[in-house]
Amino acid sequence: MTSAQAQPLFTNDAVVLGILMAILGFVFYTSAIEKGFWKKFYSIVPTIFVIYFLPSIFTTLGIIPSEGSQIYFVASRYLLPTSLVLLTLSIDLKGILRLGPKAIIMFLTGTLGIVFGGPIAILVMSVISPDTVGGGAGPDAVWRGMTTVAGSWIGGGANQAAMKEVFEVGDQVFSAMVAVDIIAANVWMAFLLFCAGRWESIDKWNGADSTAIVDLRERVANYQASIARLPKLSDTMVVLGVGFSVTAFAHVGADVIAPAIEANLPQLDKFSLTSKFFWLVVIATTIGIILSTQEKVRALEGVGASRLGSVLLYILVASIGMKMDLMAIFKNPEYFLLGGIWMAIHAILLLTVAKLIKAPVFFMAVGSQANVGGAASAPIVASAFHPALAPVGVLLAVLGYALGTYGAWFCGQLMRVVSGG
Repeated sequence: MTSAQAQPLFTNDAVVLGILMAILGFVFYTSAIEKGFWKKFYSIVPTIFVIYFLPSIFTTLGIIPSEGSQIYFVASRYLLPTSLVLLTLSIDLKGILRLGPKAIIMFLTGTLGIVFGGPIAILVMSVISPDTVGGGAGPDAVWRGMTTVAGSWIGGGANQAAMKEVFEVGDQVFSAMVAVDIIAANVWMAFLLFCAGRWESIDKWNGADSTAIVDLRERVANYQASIARLPKLSDTMVVLGVGFSVTAFAHVGADVIAPAIEANLPQLDKFSLTSKFFWLVVIATTIGIILSTQEKVRALEGVGASRLGSVLLYILVASIGMKMDLMAIFKNPEYFLLGGIWMAIHAILLLTVAKLIKAPVFFMAVGSQANVGGAASAPIVASAFHPALAPVGVLLAVLGYALGTYGAWFCGQLMRVVSGG
């Protein structure tokens, strides 16, 4: 019996959270050591990659659960919007606008990689294992299940659910494809986080001009240094008060707006506008950007607003890593091979276009994750380059929600044709 099938050793979320926090403490303690093994280790492996990967080992070993825990839900609904508010307080909006069109180009390239990668993956798999992707029009046909992955990878959970209904996907293949979605997407995210720690050498090899990104990072760093002061307890409480009160307001807005749209304009579901999570992220980020224009509120960066935002974001990173049970690959290995081929096509197209237009690896990584990971993880990849860049991930992820249903539907039609369904 694998760890994925056995009951995890710890299922109490209080214990699981303690383990995740211990992992965070261990990683940051060892990463602060400036000599010896750990110094060499973290010069090769980025800190955020370790934070992401260690919980997956605990999950795979059956120590903590990959499913059933509410920690990810709490982190994504409460901590993520608060983190986005605190990370955007010091934002340089003009600097972001100066990043240019390459971010959008790479995002759309990632979308095309998923749309056309699905049918190409089926064609490749038909040579390797014809029985896996053979024809069939039944509800559990593999191509139908893959449409839900396309919805998730271009948009998000709402788009995934929409594809399940549109293509009448059977529960059996849907369950298998959910696992493919999680594992393939998280392995790819791990690779992107690794690239984030090597962006300078990758950009140098690619001949990419990352001047605008470096300039934005330096401008934010200089601003942080100019207002930095030793925070008092009152300062920290004010920062948290601002972050969580905006999150509360965002929840109120999402609870009102999403149901109202669903009741009066249900056709807007295709844009994910009936999703509370969509509105939660959009409202929190928008208010954070507005607050960044107010000097008194922006000055909270001087007492560690982005630092506290990063703490909350790292908890989310660890909770996402916990969802990746590597042993799940052995349940339906042929499906994971199919998903791996699909993701490889997405990656190859991104790398090719990035090389042709000399796009910085930041645009490739965030453009990809805004598709594959959405608003929950695109800011994580962006902030791996610098906390000031997290809003870029959010903005692109919102664009992904808008394109998700259309792109996934078109991808599904192509997969239906090539599979003979």
